[in-house]
Amino acid sequence: MTEAPRARRLAKRIIQIVASTLEHEVKDPRLAMVTITDARLTADLREATVYYTVYGDDNARQASAIALDSAKGVVRTAVGRQTGVRHTPSIDFVPDAVPEGAARMEELLAGARAADAEVASHAVGADYAGEADPYRKPREDDDLDDDDLDEDLSGDGVAVDAAGARPRDEAALGDPAR
Repeated sequence: MTEAPRARRLAKRIIQIVASTLEHEVKDPRLAMVTITDARLTADLREATVYYTVYGDDNARQASAIALDSAKGVVRTAVGRQTGVRHTPSIDFVPDAVPEGAARMEELLAGARAADAEVASHAVGADYAGEADPYRKPREDDDLDDDDLDEDLSGDGVAVDAAGARPRDEAALGDPAR
């Protein structure tokens, strides 16, 4: 479902307000490495979900989640004052999964690069299993001359060429006996 244009504009404004409020008004050292990445609002503008990332280990992420939960009231008050909407949306902070997904994608790409490099290293000294060009070349002279035809080995009166193929005879095509 697509977002309403007003909800999208308000979400952008909420991102700015929350980031500014966390930086200037909330004096919690656990929020020093928090980055606000996105915000989503419901269509009725009553609930806002604010996505964030934390630079650090799991302990820093847990501490930041607790600090954000305790700062909800201050952040919601700032959003209500600065947006001017009739009903200030309730705010939920959700850790953003994009960095973990990007890290997993980088791991997969590194594995694919390593596999490609291994295949390339095996191919350096490799020879062809058969001929260098396995496709047959077309004959340069498609016309059969009388000297290309061998004697009739089948006994049916039709001569074959050196490769064993029978030349096309227009009269023979119409005759089902041949």
